[in-house]
Amino acid sequence: MNKKKIILNITGMTCASCAASITRKLSRTPGITDARINFAAKKALVEYDREIVSIEKIKKAVAEAGYQASDTENENGPAYGDHSHMHHSENEDIDKKDFLWSAILSLPLVLEMFIKIRSGIMVGGLDLIIWIHIFLATVVAWYFGWRFHYMAIKLARKFSSNMDTLISLGTSAAYFYSLWAIANGMEEYLETAAVIITLILLGKFFESKSTKRAGVAMKKLLELGAKKARVLEGDQEIEKNIDEVKVGDIVRVLPGEKIPLDGEVIEGESSVNESMLTGESIPVDKNIGSSVYGATLNENGKLKIKVTVTGEGTALAQIIKTMEEAQMAKAPVQKLADKISGIFVPVVLFIAISTFILNYFSGGIFATSLTRAITVLIIACPCALGLATPTAIMVGIGQAARKGILIKNPEIFERAKNITMMLFDKTGTLTMGTPRVSRLIVNDNFSFAAENVLSIARSLAQSSTHPLSVAVEKYAVEKKSGQVNVINFQETRGRGLSGIFQDHNIPLFLGNMKLLEEKEVDTSWAKELLKTPEMEGGSWLFVGHDKKVIGAIQIFDKVRPEAKKVIEKLKRARLHVGIISGDNMATVHSVAKSLGISYVRAEILPSEKVQEIKKLQDRGERVAFVGDGINDAPSLVQADLGVAMGSASDVAKEAGEIILLTNNLEKVVTAGKLSRATFSIIKQNLFWAFFYNILAIPLAAFGFLNPMIAAGAMSFSSVTVVMNSLQIYRK
Repeated sequence: MNKKKIILNITGMTCASCAASITRKLSRTPGITDARINFAAKKALVEYDREIVSIEKIKKAVAEAGYQASDTENENGPAYGDHSHMHHSENEDIDKKDFLWSAILSLPLVLEMFIKIRSGIMVGGLDLIIWIHIFLATVVAWYFGWRFHYMAIKLARKFSSNMDTLISLGTSAAYFYSLWAIANGMEEYLETAAVIITLILLGKFFESKSTKRAGVAMKKLLELGAKKARVLEGDQEIEKNIDEVKVGDIVRVLPGEKIPLDGEVIEGESSVNESMLTGESIPVDKNIGSSVYGATLNENGKLKIKVTVTGEGTALAQIIKTMEEAQMAKAPVQKLADKISGIFVPVVLFIAISTFILNYFSGGIFATSLTRAITVLIIACPCALGLATPTAIMVGIGQAARKGILIKNPEIFERAKNITMMLFDKTGTLTMGTPRVSRLIVNDNFSFAAENVLSIARSLAQSSTHPLSVAVEKYAVEKKSGQVNVINFQETRGRGLSGIFQDHNIPLFLGNMKLLEEKEVDTSWAKELLKTPEMEGGSWLFVGHDKKVIGAIQIFDKVRPEAKKVIEKLKRARLHVGIISGDNMATVHSVAKSLGISYVRAEILPSEKVQEIKKLQDRGERVAFVGDGINDAPSLVQADLGVAMGSASDVAKEAGEIILLTNNLEKVVTAGKLSRATFSIIKQNLFWAFFYNILAIPLAAFGFLNPMIAAGAMSFSSVTVVMNSLQIYRK
């Protein structure tokens, strides 16, 4: 299977029923494995098998459902700096213009309700003013309201319906009944048809305006990227568009300019402001060998950068892609709303017809019965239901990105509220992740000098990328230690390193107490060493030669300065907090004691971490795990909520559902607050959307509302949902 995802712009959607119709059509199309429609964003995320279905066939399926689909990305991924979001602005301008003209033309019809003005000039048996009223109502109902009639007719041909069906039926009924009434000298309702269209257009204008604000974070991200780059070709400096720059090109970046693409510094030093990607305002020092990212700001030095990534592979493009996919996904709480929206319009049509029949055949006046049926059609629009969840998700994910938090799945908003326990990895999470050797101790029971012990440790450590190995190698280089020839190198996760001293065919090792036990080495000296009070704390690696422990290396990793404050905040939020680490018991307990953490699990392997999380879950805990290493990936997946640090390996980031774009633990607290606030808004939106329809439809059916009030209330309900979602910015 050759799976691919694509995001398409969808035009023609006017309510949640539209989204449900498109979803059904795409889901039944062979080759499409997943289809998610975001009514608020007017986009579709489609996962498909390229061997079975093409993008053109997907677009055709959307067209068969009665809507139009267009690309937001090409076959190579999202366009860098894509501005497909601008359709919101275009919609806003069109809706504003249509509403204003519709309101102006409807005003004389509204005045007719209060003041009956006649010219005395008769044309075809009717006063000229009546003909003017008919003309104005016709223009409003059939020119400015044509968008609703057109979509209703289009869907009717496909035996489908949506909000436009309700509006078209309601206004058409009012319009044609009024023409019949005028011809028969009865009371007409031309103003009803015109004012309904006008108020709905007003609601559309406010909806477009509010939805555009909801997507402001995505818009800002899209605008972050540099448009040009200074590319060095020999002695020449050529200015090129970003899409013309290739991997391997050398670019020059002057102070105050944006770094165009991801790359590596090959010349110069500077401070770079990465706040647009990470949310951190403190500049990061960069020198030769440092990684830099597109859209970040070079502050004070000249840099030469070798481009390593272009297009969709850049950090900014990946963040945008992840945000878009997350915004397209659906939270579990939305499923009920989707089911209701899918059957809503046919049910409302049935209620409206029933309202007319029951009123008319129980002795009611035809005009009154028709008015009640029209009111039911107008007030029952499911727009608010369709906007309730996706709008809040858009705002929540966008606000998170502004704070340096990348949310990959909207389910997180629902899960975060149930978390009862926060578990942290130690190294690189609660600590800085840059450990340093504090001392080297030689076992006096053997005739090995410190230099020999260190050379063995260095020879093993240089083949490993583990933070403790890196610390040992760095220390050995500083001490100008020698090396020995090591063959058959092996790294055992959670234990340490081993190999064979080639010159003498003797086993060597560098690792923790578990490795000593595995190698069946006498651990008495090591255990006595750890009992000494002045040796407490830090991580201990033991150096072995054959079956002997010839030395020990103590390594300290500084606790993050914000860690204690973060732990206190989590406790105040009534969360249990724990550390789960593969490091030695003394070190982990030392860190836990300094942070006030009582739940501690140390000296455990990655697979055992997963088992510990399972045990807690079996006890009823809802566990969030924060980690940064490759070995943390299984735990991030097992946890109810996985949080990967900014320094995390690619594997850990893939496993985590929340990615902190910096290594600041404060973001853990922020992510929790934001998740809870977003879910709270989703619940409020759904409550008001359901409550509105449950209350409004009976009132309309029993004649307590008229069509104009219904149109205003319907539009207001959608705007209220969107405006309520924008509260997340303030919270």
